[in-house]
Amino acid sequence: MNNLFVYLEVEEGLVADVSLELLTKGRSLANQLGCKLEAIAAGKQLTDVSMQVFPYGVEKLHIFEDDRLSPYTTLPHTSILVKLFKEEQPQICLMGATIIGRDLGPRVSSTLGSGLTADCTSLEIGDYDEAKSGKSYKNLLYQIRPAFGGNIVATIVNPDHRPQMATVREGVMKKEIYDQRYKGEVVEHNVNDYVSEDDFVVSIIDRHIEKSKVNIKNSPIIVSGGYGVGSKENFNLLYKLADLLGAEVGATRAAVDAGFTEHERQIGQTGVTVRPKLYIACGISGQIQHIAGMQESSIIISINNDANAPINAIADYVITGDLETVIPKMIKYYKKNSK
Repeated sequence: MNNLFVYLEVEEGLVADVSLELLTKGRSLANQLGCKLEAIAAGKQLTDVSMQVFPYGVEKLHIFEDDRLSPYTTLPHTSILVKLFKEEQPQICLMGATIIGRDLGPRVSSTLGSGLTADCTSLEIGDYDEAKSGKSYKNLLYQIRPAFGGNIVATIVNPDHRPQMATVREGVMKKEIYDQRYKGEVVEHNVNDYVSEDDFVVSIIDRHIEKSKVNIKNSPIIVSGGYGVGSKENFNLLYKLADLLGAEVGATRAAVDAGFTEHERQIGQTGVTVRPKLYIACGISGQIQHIAGMQESSIIISINNDANAPINAIADYVITGDLETVIPKMIKYYKKNSK
């Protein structure tokens, strides 16, 4: 009762990274609240899920195994979570801000009459005093995310309704093992007790998945460009530097919207979150949406013709100048010094 739940996304027996990241954060939050961390896995090929999630501190794993539950479809997974939450009365539920999480989360929260905050960049536990009613609430989930186009960072609370629900993008939270030898409890549920035949009215006959050729999340070096790069042609300079360094090319939302490069390279609140060893920011002003996706890079180099660009405040090194001049020089001298 009143524990913290994480919904696990499982594909071909493997738990998604975003779910493991949420388990890491969930374990920390559960420790603060003095409650248990529980997880839910619904699908097929779930035999090895417990071995994957117990090292992250999961105390109870709820298994719903049925071939009809995979690939994911909306109705049966919604029914499972709604009935399970009515039984268990969790205080918090966390999901990935993925295609699945964005479909499932709102349906579950709407059915239960609880709140949901999407695309959180931080989750904390804290108290809240409501000025209008004079009520004080203890140990609420602070659901923190940029709002109003990224101009402010909003802290959202849900004082009266449960569960408090939030979705988080992959890469926003760190994935860390809690205890490699940790063993929790596995509870296997009868799917027919939670899902009606009507919920399986939609079935997936065939599915094609094309994996991304860009591995920007795991790249140790990223050369990233913003709207200040100026054009798609100028972006070729970034690709040349990236090829030389063995790096991936990233971009801001403004650069992607302008057509300078493809969406899968977008970094930030509406893209991916990265933590490379070296992040070279080219022509990037430093809007909060982008900063949220790269601020934990080990070393940040900013190349910008605006000495007062906001990104310079978090950069370890700042190069003030035009990209067309600076990047060719970087390429030239790197080649010279790497011989």
